[in-house]
This record gives sequence, structure tokens and C-alpha cells, in this order.
Amino acid sequence: MWSQITAIPMKKTLNCRGRLIDMSTPAVMGILNVTPDSFFDGGTYQSEDLLMHRAEQHLKDGAKFLDVGAISSRPMAEMVSEEQEKTRLIPAVEAIHKRFPEAIISVDTFRANIAHMAIQAGGDIINDISGGELDEAMFETIAQLQVPYILMHMKGTPQTMQHDPKYGDVTEEVFNFLVTRVHRLKELGVHDIILDPGFGFGKSVDHNYDLLDELDHFLAMGLPLLAGFSRKSMINKVIGTTPDTALNGTSVLNTLALQKGASILRVHDVKEAMQAVALINRMRRA
Repeated sequence: MWSQITAIPMKKTLNCRGRLIDMSTPAVMGILNVTPDSFFDGGTYQSEDLLMHRAEQHLKDGAKFLDVGAISSRPMAEMVSEEQEKTRLIPAVEAIHKRFPEAIISVDTFRANIAHMAIQAGGDIINDISGGELDEAMFETIAQLQVPYILMHMKGTPQTMQHDPKYGDVTEEVFNFLVTRVHRLKELGVHDIILDPGFGFGKSVDHNYDLLDELDHFLAMGLPLLAGFSRKSMINKVIGTTPDTALNGTSVLNTLALQKGASILRVHDVKEAMQAVALINRMRRA
């Protein structure tokens, strides 16, 4: 399958519940975690006031999307029940939508029922770390909702994904995983798909950098690419930083991803990501 793909012209728009979103230039997605245990900012935005302040700051700094999640997906994170995810997530989506009605809200969940409730609450996009692997109803739900879907690759689950992951050719295996699921989604009538190779999700440091080096291979599918490196261990293990001190490393990888064709940067630090986008855009006009 890897060798049989003929490059498809890049899709330049997303239809977010009737709003046509221009994707002809790279965009930034600001992370909003409503979890107590995320690897970088867990517990920081547990009150509505703090969450609204952070959402407002992301938007002021230039974020086109806000990505709201209620389950930590860090390695070995404890699995959260569907009811607990609902209790954390749905009020947050409702509050953000009410306060910032023009904001485009991406909802980070792998559960179809939660996805359905989150879109009803004001969400616009579903961001599924499992690529439909953890809930067999997810693809049909996305087709029913007719919202954009972020299709990510993950080997295993957050509880198992970093237990010595192995690949023959990581780029080929991730590509084949994604292209197979893109075909299934399109057969179901899903029109707006964003690809995420899943940096840090069931990959070693070497796997992550191989994927980044060959990120432009995924452009053959003609779909927007999302890159999420923000403050991750693939940075810290190379340059000896911690999540708190990994902003510079994040900016370097964001810049490389943009050069490789990424359409969306998913980040904790929107201002700095927007600066990387501005500089790459300027270089392309030179």
C-alpha cells in the first residue's frame, strides 16, 4: 500500500459545522487540559475562571483551534471512566463555547458517546488519539456528526504504548495504518480528516525522529497534517530538558515540521508557535 499511493492535491479547507476554515497556511492549536495529571500542565486549569483565562490567552496569541481534553494520555496514565471524562469535559466545552462562540473547539476523546455529547455541547472537531481503535463506534459517530476528525496513530494504549515499541519501517507502518482508516472513513461519508502520526504515542525517540524526517511522505494523502511535539520527552531525552524547560526545543521541532508540510501545530505555547509560522511564511515568500 505504501508504494501504491499517488499523491493527491492538498485539501485546503475544513467544514466546521457550516463554517469553512481556510487551511491554505499553517495554523496553531492551543492545548487546554482539564485533567489533574497531564505531564506538563495537569491540574492547572481546574477552575472555570482559570480555564477561560487560558482559552482567552490562546486566542489572543493567535490560536485558530482550542483543543480540550479531560484524560491524560501520557505514558502509564491511569484510565479514566467514561462518566468521569464526561463530568470533566462537557462543562468545559460548554463554558468555552458560551464565552468564545467564534472559537473552533477540538475535543480530545477516544469515546464515541463522549464525542457525540461534546459536539452537542459546542465542540467542532473530534481529536481521537486512538484512530478509532479504542471505540469501534467512533467512525460511524463521526460520519453521523459530519465534523472534522483528527485521525492519530498510536501503538497500544497510553498504559502500554511505551513498553519497547517495535517497527520494521515506522513511517511505512504509520502511513499504512492511516491510509487504511482514511479509506474506511471516506466510505462512511466523512469529508474532513486531519492526519496525526502520533509523535510519542508508541514510538521510541528514534522512531519519532524518523517520522519527523519523513513527515512530508504523509502529504501524499492530500490531507492536512497535525504535529504535536509540545514539551514531549522526544525533546527532553535528546537535549536534557524537562517539560518546564522544553519550549526552545519545541519551537525547533515545530519549525522543522512546518518545513516538512505540517498544517497544524498542537502546542501549549501558542505565541511562540505563531512566531514560527510567521517566519516560515515569510521565508516561503522570499
